Amino acid sequence: MIVELAGLHVFGYHGVEEDEQRLGQMFLFDVRLEVGDRGASDRLAEAIDYTEVASAIRELSGAERFDLLEALATRTADMLMARFAPERLTLRVRKPQVKPAGMTVDFSAVTIERP
Repeated sequence: MIVELAGLHVFGYHGVEEDEQRLGQMFLFDVRLEVGDRGASDRLAEAIDYTEVASAIRELSGAERFDLLEALATRTADMLMARFAPERLTLRVRKPQVKPAGMTVDFSAVTIERP
């Protein structure tokens, strides 16, 4: 069984630029947790509650600040593995407000996997 969150919007003050650190911006999290049969019993206590996953990500983003998207993704993946113990995790963090010198980009992203 797989539990997914796609496009979770989380505001954070992450980035290298001064404006990113001062004004903050929205980040999008795509989470895929392989959970085996957890939840098949129809008991929330035995499942991974995706609302708790979303809250944990929002809490981490508000409590810590990262210069690099890679560090934000790594810390988030490590926290999700420790807290929810999925069999496998894939996490993508997207930064939609990217403007490389004179170019247009829909977003930058980092994807991380944990066995």
